[in-house]
Amino acid sequence: MLCSILLSFCMIIVGISSLAIDNPDMPDYVAEFRARSQVHESAINQEAQTTQDYVYAYAAYERFLDEELNSAYRSLIDRLDEKALQRLIRSQGSWLKYRDIEFEFIETNWRIENFGSSSVISRGAYRTTLVKDRVILLLHYLKNYAW
Repeated sequence: MLCSILLSFCMIIVGISSLAIDNPDMPDYVAEFRARSQVHESAINQEAQTTQDYVYAYAAYERFLDEELNSAYRSLIDRLDEKALQRLIRSQGSWLKYRDIEFEFIETNWRIENFGSSSVISRGAYRTTLVKDRVILLLHYLKNYAW
């Protein structure tokens, strides 16, 4: 009986999830972003050898992510009605405050005194992950408004 209920539940979930398949004719903004990100991620994961290499690679990646964040945000703004636009502006403002507080935490916690030279890698990874996740979220939002 329990197996029958679980099987039925799984079939319902699979059926519902198939309704959420993306339109293949729409641009895949996230895949395009990930492709553009590869050069920076490769510089960090495969090319960086010294602490200074990591500092430069993460700094370049952060600049790239900031540009991507602003681009996704501007693209989304251009497609929203006034009500949704005001909510996005408030959301982004709150996210920026959150980001700044997280950056402060990252900078004050992952210090050389506590974590040695690996602190550079940790700080860079945490900072870029935070921004990258927001870019991806905005790009997912944008896909709903593609023309």
